Amino acid sequence: MAAAQSSSRPPSLDFGLRADDTDCGSPLRPAASGVSAGAQTAGLNGLAARKAEKMRIPFFKEIRIGAYLLKQKLLGRERYPLVLMLEPLFRCNLACFGCGKIDYPDPILNRRLSVKECLEAADECGAPMVAIPGGEPLIHREIGEIVKGLVARKKFVSLCTNALLLEKKLHLFEPSPYLFFSVHLDGLRERHDKSVCQEGVFDRAVSAIKAAKARGFTVNVNATIFDGHPAEEVAAFLDYAKELGVGISISPGYAYERAPDQQHFLSRRKTKELFRKVFSLGNGKKWDFMHSNLFLDFLAGNQTYHCTPWGMPTRNIFGWQKPCYLLGEGYAKSFRELMETTDWDSYGTGKYEKCANCMAHCGYEATAAEATISRPWQAIKVALFGVRTHGPMAPEIALDNQRPAQFVFSDHVERELAAIHQRQKTPDIPMQAAG
Repeated sequence: MAAAQSSSRPPSLDFGLRADDTDCGSPLRPAASGVSAGAQTAGLNGLAARKAEKMRIPFFKEIRIGAYLLKQKLLGRERYPLVLMLEPLFRCNLACFGCGKIDYPDPILNRRLSVKECLEAADECGAPMVAIPGGEPLIHREIGEIVKGLVARKKFVSLCTNALLLEKKLHLFEPSPYLFFSVHLDGLRERHDKSVCQEGVFDRAVSAIKAAKARGFTVNVNATIFDGHPAEEVAAFLDYAKELGVGISISPGYAYERAPDQQHFLSRRKTKELFRKVFSLGNGKKWDFMHSNLFLDFLAGNQTYHCTPWGMPTRNIFGWQKPCYLLGEGYAKSFRELMETTDWDSYGTGKYEKCANCMAHCGYEATAAEATISRPWQAIKVALFGVRTHGPMAPEIALDNQRPAQFVFSDHVERELAAIHQRQKTPDIPMQAAG
């Protein structure tokens, strides 16, 4: 039985991406438009509706991403970036139980990447898309200038936010086919507010989504799914997102070693079983997923993929993070250094204990995009018949030879604090990567 068809667009160009705290939303596919038939009934006048209609992310996005992937293939490049994960700060205005991004001393939480550093990272990396997670990016005083500079470079920008500040700061941005907001929602009201450890956040996020759509911005939601989240409830959330008129990026939570709650992360087997059930409940509903068909097929256990962490390289206040967005096991001073000095073969499921249960989009969405180019018939099959939700799963990767986890967080923090203290003593010396 097949279910959960994600899109009617041609599968060979239907690429999906989620810049999360969580993964912040999937920039590889266009998000839902800021305006639809429902937008006019929400009170937009004719002029505003026409303006917002122009802000639909057009088909040229898929064309450009497809052309970029084909170019890399023709040039014979084995490793190349697809989405830059740009973290301009770690500070957040929430403390979610599953987040491992904000457990730092204040001197580190108070650091920011400058506009110049952000734009230089985008230029240096060269990826066609930029996801801006955090922390909470809207706390950054220059976030408007950062986004403006990226859009001017014709980068497709996914600004990830918990939306608590979104309505207040909408004036900092202009609707553009190169910009969309990816709002963090981990489920319906009770589930989401529990996830972010604060009541009322769901309602404020929904209000901000509606306000952004009314102003002509493109919006989607990104959800992180944890153990104990019933498939029926996930399906109800996806129904609600469809009613809200937003696209959906969805991914299993990664077991951050510094996350406050270590009990609710999904194993790979549980992830596959849960998503098979969710997708079966969505048969015929046409939920608007912001992912490639093959990534959804992977979540349902129908593909054996190895992660491609270089596909979504991360630049943050420490430098270029090794090896991926979720793991900080070292830092490079430049993108080139990151690509040339990271021991890529020592990471991934079956190779490293910390990667054992990971199925997050930031590791596997680029894999699925490359598979779409290399084996388009697989994507066509899923597009035509939907994600298979019954029958045998693809072989799982053996964990017998994985190397044990290394815990280096404290060392990185100590080095960064030392660099900050040295900077305070000699302010003319630029900050260096944490190493």
